[in-house]
Amino acid sequence: MRLVVAITGASGVGLGKRFLNALPKEIETYLILSQNAKTVFHEEENLTILDNEDIAAPVASGSFKCDAMAVIPTSMNTLAKIACGIADNLITRTAGVQIKEQRKLLLAPREMPFSPIALENMLKLANIGVIIAPPVPGYYADIRTLEDMEDFMIGKWFDLLGIEHDLFQRWKENT
Repeated sequence: MRLVVAITGASGVGLGKRFLNALPKEIETYLILSQNAKTVFHEEENLTILDNEDIAAPVASGSFKCDAMAVIPTSMNTLAKIACGIADNLITRTAGVQIKEQRKLLLAPREMPFSPIALENMLKLANIGVIIAPPVPGYYADIRTLEDMEDFMIGKWFDLLGIEHDLFQRWKENT
């Protein structure tokens, strides 16, 4: 599997990093960081880190075969640009390519509460097949720590992207 991961904003960067660290090693991963995310992100190994200003990077082309893209977290600014088709950086351009090529695109909006404008943008994207999956804990999942909560959310995102995992115990499933 080939996966593009984008991290936007600053307050949810840690969750994006945990998502990356939980990915199986056999997944070919390309990372795009927004400028705000770069200020708080430390470079990871086993990743191709792309410059968000380089809209000529391979992932910005429909001919670059990519199975899925996840933007974790997704700032409201990035969500709005994607919803309006604005492709002014590598993150928004790559998301537009995912939509154009009818490939999986998962957005994890991180603000709360959502404004009516943000909800309208999410509905617009959901109606064309974009996966809108905010980081919401599952209270039935026997969550006891922050790490348990993050594992649950990451596991749900993996499920949506078709990535096998054992990050949480499924409902009424024996371990």
